[in-house]
Amino acid sequence: MPVNIDEGNLKQGLMGLVVALVEIIQEVLERQAIRRMEGGRLSEQEIERLGAALSDLKEALTNIKKDNDLEDAVNSIREELDDVAGEMVDKFNTESRNEGVIEA
Repeated sequence: MPVNIDEGNLKQGLMGLVVALVEIIQEVLERQAIRRMEGGRLSEQEIERLGAALSDLKEALTNIKKDNDLEDAVNSIREELDDVAGEMVDKFNTESRNEGVIEA
């Protein structure tokens, strides 16, 4: 039996996944940049360059989402990834607490 693949949905889903992952990476980079700034490990020039680069990336992602009608797909993927991450954190925390319990 042949598998019917909707090329439009596949493209939308794949592009949405890529954009969502790049957004997550961007957020991690922003947090890391803030930590480095607060720690005094960046010069003023480095701060300006980093800020401009992150701003350009954010603008590019926004344009990609608008131009390709990906807002809903990216939001859906981000929600699903957040749910998975939350479940993993909960499982890790539960396992960590249970390791400290001594069974009789």
